[in-house]
Amino acid sequence: MMKREFRAVSGCALVLTLTTGAALAQSFAFAPAPQQDLNRIYRIDVASGEVTACQFAVKDDTPIGLTLCYPAGQGAKAGEPGEYALVPSSHKQEAGIFRVNRRNGAVSVCYVREDQEVVCTPPSK
Repeated sequence: MMKREFRAVSGCALVLTLTTGAALAQSFAFAPAPQQDLNRIYRIDVASGEVTACQFAVKDDTPIGLTLCYPAGQGAKAGEPGEYALVPSSHKQEAGIFRVNRRNGAVSVCYVREDQEVVCTPPSK
């Protein structure tokens, strides 16, 4: 009987470890910009809502190109704790993306402003 109890406890510890690891692995979510001729991807911190973006760029003196990343600017920095996600529109020429808070239903639009930083509109319901 001791062996069975030990296996049950070990199994629970394993499930807890795997669940914790999975939760940590989901700290960020990613989504592409809907614009079809733009190779940009947005990243969101699912707990804080902070949004950044990266894209590929060709540079003459670099044979493999560069990854350009844009930091979070006005409205795109960490906000109130929530459960955030990114939702691309289906608009073919839209470079921005929707940031949604699944806990309270707030929505804002985020985009790269002047190739310097990601900005987001104030959240609205």
